[in-house]
Amino acid sequence: MLGVFGVAIVMFASTNIDDIFVLLGFFADRKFRLRQIVIGQYLGIGALYGFSALASFLVFVIPATYIGLLGLAPIYFGVRRLWELWNGIETDEDHAKASAGHGNIVAVALVTIANGGDNISIYTPLFATRSAYEILAIGCIFAILTAVWLGAAHSLVNHPTLGAPIRRHGHRIVPFVLIALGILIFYEAGTATLFLR
Repeated sequence: MLGVFGVAIVMFASTNIDDIFVLLGFFADRKFRLRQIVIGQYLGIGALYGFSALASFLVFVIPATYIGLLGLAPIYFGVRRLWELWNGIETDEDHAKASAGHGNIVAVALVTIANGGDNISIYTPLFATRSAYEILAIGCIFAILTAVWLGAAHSLVNHPTLGAPIRRHGHRIVPFVLIALGILIFYEAGTATLFLR
């Protein structure tokens, strides 16, 4: 069981290290509430874990080029956020609407899934060699580590020294990070070849 614990930590940390930067952006954006980010992150990580577990039981792996299509989600949210910033859509009414709706939860979940699309290709073969109990244990460890990731990003944004510049400029940087993330997902998965055929 100790070995499973170690494997789960290494697997989660190595595949989600870039996710901390995405979370920083969400926490720095006034339009996102803490609850929305937490729920969205758990839904996204849960979806990645669940699909990988299911795929390992069915010995079913989606080609990386198709997984790369998930890169459209961060590109869409990045472009939309850029458009809002460009047009000065930062009113209190919009802020209240955004914080009240479920759209932000979906946005966080989709970006988490898109950012972790490549995780499926790593988790699936590893899960295929584990028992159901070990896969369940890994899922529990992932849930704990997700809380650690959220806590680390939230602490950085609210840090007395580091937090102020992140909060002040973070919402302007997030759209570019999301667009770059989507392009990187496309590139790494070789998804461009789908459109060149």
